[in-house]
Amino acid sequence: MEGTKETPVNEGVVGSKFTLVDYAAFATLLVISVGIGVYSSIKNRGVVTTQEYLLGSRTMPVVPVALSLLGGAISAISILGNATEVYFYGTQLTMSLIGSIFGVLIFRNVILPVLFPLQLVSMFEYIELRFKSRTLRKLATAIQLLASFVYMGICLYAPSLAISSVTSLPIWASILLMGLICSFYITIGGVKAVVYADVVQTLLMFAGVLVVSVICCQQLGGPANVWSIAEKGGRLEFFNMDPSPFVRHTFWSTQVFGAFSVLGSVGFNQPQFQRFVSVRTLSLSQLLCSLFTMGLFLLWGIFYFSGLVAYAVYNNCDPFTSGRITKPDQIMPYLVSDKLNHLPGMSGLFVTAVYSGVLSSLSSHGNAIAGVIWVDFLKDRPYFSNVTERRSTNVVKFLSTMTVMVGICIGLLVGELGTIFNVTSSLTGAIKGPLGGIFLVGICAPWVNKKGAIVGVCLAFFFNM
Repeated sequence: MEGTKETPVNEGVVGSKFTLVDYAAFATLLVISVGIGVYSSIKNRGVVTTQEYLLGSRTMPVVPVALSLLGGAISAISILGNATEVYFYGTQLTMSLIGSIFGVLIFRNVILPVLFPLQLVSMFEYIELRFKSRTLRKLATAIQLLASFVYMGICLYAPSLAISSVTSLPIWASILLMGLICSFYITIGGVKAVVYADVVQTLLMFAGVLVVSVICCQQLGGPANVWSIAEKGGRLEFFNMDPSPFVRHTFWSTQVFGAFSVLGSVGFNQPQFQRFVSVRTLSLSQLLCSLFTMGLFLLWGIFYFSGLVAYAVYNNCDPFTSGRITKPDQIMPYLVSDKLNHLPGMSGLFVTAVYSGVLSSLSSHGNAIAGVIWVDFLKDRPYFSNVTERRSTNVVKFLSTMTVMVGICIGLLVGELGTIFNVTSSLTGAIKGPLGGIFLVGICAPWVNKKGAIVGVCLAFFFNM
């Protein structure tokens, strides 16, 4: 392992210096994101309604919303986390794509036809309508807020880990920079700025990982060689039918994971709900489900394959066990800086892809959290009940800024919890599982009353945690 002689243990990543081209690529993303926010703010200066700010007056075009939906649900966590899981544990996780189809079908055919016609701003308004309980509604909203803040913190940490691997920028500085930029453009531009910035960020996310995977694959002699190396290393596994729940990934566990991952991140998630109700009709909203599924297969497929490529590159000399990286999730940034540093701009392109993922998710959650806090907690209180639309929109803008600030604080804390994939799956799954139960019970079990729902969600939440 000659590479370890050049770089002392834990010193950093080989060739971890950004060039001017790298910085230019990275800066372009930030300028575009801020520019979209400024443009949206200028274009909509005369529009002051919260409906316009949060939902785009429910007249948003389908294709941009579909890309925003995809970018908001698939973040830097997927870029780094999915590749890391395949690198260390093999391809069984890819079978979660099959499970995701079931999750999308449940949401498209069971949940969406009930929620869309109600013309809700916050999906938790349905909880009060169904169970006649404002307490249960606020409880469900509180669970969503907790899950969103945790997710935002992890989203901020993931790309900061990547950029700290290829530049001298500290993780804390990266988290702060990204949070402030995102806070600025979502606050001044609203949901339209979020959606159109998501379009750019989703395309960059796709392009960055694809280019890295293709170039490394070519250096290895093509996909056939990558496949052969992975097979010899025991990384190819698709139908492990072991029923034990204690095995990390089996066919059965990945089906459950795929279905509930989609239901949790898309079906029972306020940021994505705002995308589904921002189009004109139910049929268009259901079309978004189909477009999302196709995009999910494409993006997750590339992320999984990138992990396989990384394993093929380092199958004889793992950078983690040799001490050249300090965290498993640094494997993809290390691959870029180690094997592609002779190509100008590659490090910048990959970091841009990772940052695109986090900005997309962060902006979606920041805008949505502000919306649910306003609708579910503040709007009907005496002090706010008679405020003008302009003032209410200003309150939502202020809340958008504050939510990102909380996300920054959490992002500074999550680095010690484990791998990105494991932390995200464990925490968000435990928190949001009961939330999905409330909606499924409300829609599919009409005999359940508010007492049963409150007891059920509380027991489930405490058991999970």
